[in-house]
Amino acid sequence: MLCHFAMSYTPVSGQIYSPQPQQPPHNFYSATPPPPPPKPSGSSTPARGPPLPPPPPGASQQSGPSELDGSQGQGTQQQPALPPIPTIDSNWLPETLKEKNTTDLHALLQDPALQAALLDAPETQHPAIPASHQALRPLIESNLQLATSLLKLETRLARQREAVQSRLLALRALEQQHRTKLAETEDALSGFSPMALYQRLSGSVQEQDQLLQSLEESWLDEGGVASERELTDFVRRVREGRKVGFLRRERKERWDEGRVGGWR
Repeated sequence: MLCHFAMSYTPVSGQIYSPQPQQPPHNFYSATPPPPPPKPSGSSTPARGPPLPPPPPGASQQSGPSELDGSQGQGTQQQPALPPIPTIDSNWLPETLKEKNTTDLHALLQDPALQAALLDAPETQHPAIPASHQALRPLIESNLQLATSLLKLETRLARQREAVQSRLLALRALEQQHRTKLAETEDALSGFSPMALYQRLSGSVQEQDQLLQSLEESWLDEGGVASERELTDFVRRVREGRKVGFLRRERKERWDEGRVGGWR
């Protein structure tokens, strides 16, 4: 039973830690070169486009260590070849147990803690156990370094997420303020909009026509003979009123014909 317990420490051996390199297939180093590809005819359309430009210098070179590389550049170095792990025989026993009697061995089989102590002790353990530990130690250290790097990245990402969230809330508040200011500006400038200006121009044309009509009617309704001064003043007022009315109608017609900027 102790032998089987010791065999449980045997890692997977074979191709992973084998010091002998694998032989490539026989056809890989064939002396006969492959046949060249067929040349396309002159009338046929090429299946591929124009040749791609050469890559920039340094593009094929390996870049610096990334943030996820826990070893910070050391992981890119090739690990030295580890010695092969010896195989544990089915009849293997520690040297100190070979001289024990049956009673002691039976007591050992009933005590798992003592079995584990014998397998962990450097004097009684099988050479395959430290060899497997030596093979696993760099992998465990690499995993620990990657885990530490991921924890640092997680902390950095959390800080950046909080900063972005606070910035987003501030931008939303500014957006709401901008909408409020824009609505206030539109309300303040509503009287100067093209529609409002056109309505004011149309109303001023009608108002000027009514003013001239009332001026003429009031002159005709007055009795008696007018003096030369009153006649001159009446003619001046009528001319000025008709001039203003003509200019307003001309502006309105230009607006209706689209000869001025503004609302259409």
